[in-house]
Amino acid sequence: MNTNSFTFKLDEEQQQALRQLLKASHYHPETVPHTQIAVSILNCRINLYKSGKLLVQGKSAQEWITFTLETEILKEAIVGYEDVYDPEAIQPHMGIDESGKGDFFGPLVIASAYVDEGLVEKLREIGVRDSKKISSDNVALNLAREIRKILGDRCAMVSIGPRSYNRMYSKIRNVNKILAWGHARAIENLLEKVPDCPRALSDKFGPTHQIERALMEKGKTIQLDQRTKAESDTAVAAASILARAGFLYALKTIGKEYGFDVPKGASEKVRREAEKLVAYKGPGILLDTAKCHFQTTDKVLAEVGYSRKDLPPLN
Repeated sequence: MNTNSFTFKLDEEQQQALRQLLKASHYHPETVPHTQIAVSILNCRINLYKSGKLLVQGKSAQEWITFTLETEILKEAIVGYEDVYDPEAIQPHMGIDESGKGDFFGPLVIASAYVDEGLVEKLREIGVRDSKKISSDNVALNLAREIRKILGDRCAMVSIGPRSYNRMYSKIRNVNKILAWGHARAIENLLEKVPDCPRALSDKFGPTHQIERALMEKGKTIQLDQRTKAESDTAVAAASILARAGFLYALKTIGKEYGFDVPKGASEKVRREAEKLVAYKGPGILLDTAKCHFQTTDKVLAEVGYSRKDLPPLN
């Protein structure tokens, strides 16, 4: 894997051992906010954060990881061995992932991305990894642009806007079934562009047959795989970043249309924004901006003097 940036999550014992190791005289101390210890050596910067996250960057990063971190701290070989442990990772396949499932505002976005050995190498070179490990929205948006340049038309996206989502939920009453439908559409749409793709991989969120039932003619012959932590696969990671970027763009669009900064998640801040929105525009606005099966809906409506009975019917 050709990249100059690596992150690891260390347990307490590993953190303690690494702090001791990095006190050696050939490591030069650096000042980096929120770190337990930060040092540099030639062409390599090593930051151990208070959260236990280790960030290693620079041209010599992989060399230091291979000959020092893996042998003395991790006690296992990780970097550079992904394809030995998972040979299917570089074989032709597509990855599917979603964004927005846990967010009150905005759509549910599902993306699919096709890779083969050459594309995997190019995506790894730009640092493609699970979007949940990318803390900055700007980084995710920029990375998504780079992914689209590499993949061209070998990716697809399905966005289920709030009104469509609420309509589907009122009939299906099951989030995983909506998610399975979206995954199936993302698979079908990508098969239009890459008809010979033999396999589709996604994170495990429910029974595989839910997706199989939702597939149409083109998807009936593809091998469907689900596994936990599938985001470690490059195709799934690319789909994860594309889906997140699509979700972020959708939030910006909603914000421009209705005149407010749309927050992510389902926190108290989200509730307060929703309350202000309903107070100004009425309860029906939630059908066009939010996922109304969330309990947040009941709390917001009650706070502003409404109930679900005041929501207009879905057309």
